[in-house]
Amino acid sequence: MAMSRDAAEATPAIDAEPWYGKGLSFTCTQCGNCCTGPSGFVRFTNAEAKAMADRLGLTVADFRKRYTRQVAGRPSLTEIKRGRDYDCVFLTRDEHGKAGCSIYEVRPKQCRTWPFWPENIGSPREWADAGATCPGMQNGGKFYPAEQVRIICDSNDP
Repeated sequence: MAMSRDAAEATPAIDAEPWYGKGLSFTCTQCGNCCTGPSGFVRFTNAEAKAMADRLGLTVADFRKRYTRQVAGRPSLTEIKRGRDYDCVFLTRDEHGKAGCSIYEVRPKQCRTWPFWPENIGSPREWADAGATCPGMQNGGKFYPAEQVRIICDSNDP
């Protein structure tokens, strides 16, 4: 059955260039905003749990007991309530307030791929909304070509 002309025009081309076709810029400013705020989740794989446990000198079982919780039936890193916000259990701050991660070298992929998440690159508005609290997404930074953005984002798919 042939598609009507109106339907064909309304169907986006599969190979259409994404809105970020000219690439995106981001450089972490160590503000820590991606590691604090409303309660959320940080997913990780079994291999990432092992790497984090090894980094901390723990067994995987002890790591899971001490640093994880269940969110929607899946493991997530624990949060610490600080005022109105929830911090990742591994968020650190120096005496000047600069944020860091106590397990940076082995942090989960979810952390390594910020801000190139599907929910952030779906549209210019979603990118701007995420950028409202992430200074690293504002005013330039390291340039990521569209193909690299797509590869990073696709690596987040389960």
